[in-house]
Amino acid sequence: MTTPAQKYPATAHDWLEGARPHTWANAFAPVVAGTGAAAALGGFHIGRALLALLVAWALIVGVNYANDYSDGIRGTDEDRTGPQRLTGGGLAKPQHVKYAAFACFGVAALAGIALSISADAWWFILVGALCIAGAWFYTGGKNPYGYMGLGEVAVFVFFGLVAVLGTQFTQAHATSWTGVLLAIGVGGMSSAVNLANNIRDIPSDTEAGKITLAVRLGDQKSRLLFTALLLLPTVYTIIIAFGSWAALAGLLYFPFALQAVRTVNRGARGPQLIPVLGLAGRAMLIWALLTAIAVAFI
Repeated sequence: MTTPAQKYPATAHDWLEGARPHTWANAFAPVVAGTGAAAALGGFHIGRALLALLVAWALIVGVNYANDYSDGIRGTDEDRTGPQRLTGGGLAKPQHVKYAAFACFGVAALAGIALSISADAWWFILVGALCIAGAWFYTGGKNPYGYMGLGEVAVFVFFGLVAVLGTQFTQAHATSWTGVLLAIGVGGMSSAVNLANNIRDIPSDTEAGKITLAVRLGDQKSRLLFTALLLLPTVYTIIIAFGSWAALAGLLYFPFALQAVRTVNRGARGPQLIPVLGLAGRAMLIWALLTAIAVAFI
């Protein structure tokens, strides 16, 4: 008789891979950008910045485990080209993956409550609750919005607008046009990371009935949208530079973005698209970090 340990042989490394570290830039970049925008208003607060970082990181890990669980039990991951999943690959018991997701959401909730209290912004707890709901219902529930082509929109809103401007507000108790531009830039690039992942999975998602934005747009239009999302921050950088010329340092992100764009537009498919996720994530983090430093201290 097969024992549970033999049936579900996930190692610590498998659980780490299930948390998808290559997506963590999507959590770090908005907090860095929002903190820089807050510092530009004289509102930098290291404690609240760290709490915001914990919220964002716990959410991204939680949503990755939640996607693993929900896609796995639906059978969406049975024929995927990316790394093997915990649930779909039979590495871990589905219920345990679900527990891991909700544990991460719990950490995000506790850190979010602490951040809201520290910032004297109780209403922000409701925003956090919406973020957690958005993380779960991306692929969870009876009618997941990720299966309706709305995944990139949600990423733009939650890991762009909400994360950047929320980070800025909880530290400076105000937002600014610089913060808005940073939020749009980070949100767009974060959506590009998600889109690259979905471009890779167009064949398997189509077969499984998972109608992502990439499936809706088709391969060619999805690649064009990816290009726009990753290169538009050059425009935002120039606009921000009118207020702080040093923000032009953010253009150093361009080589990483260009490499990702060139790979995508040269027709890379399947496993060839996997490195694009890391390149796009690094481009986003570099842009957020350099621009944040420029507007905050120069």
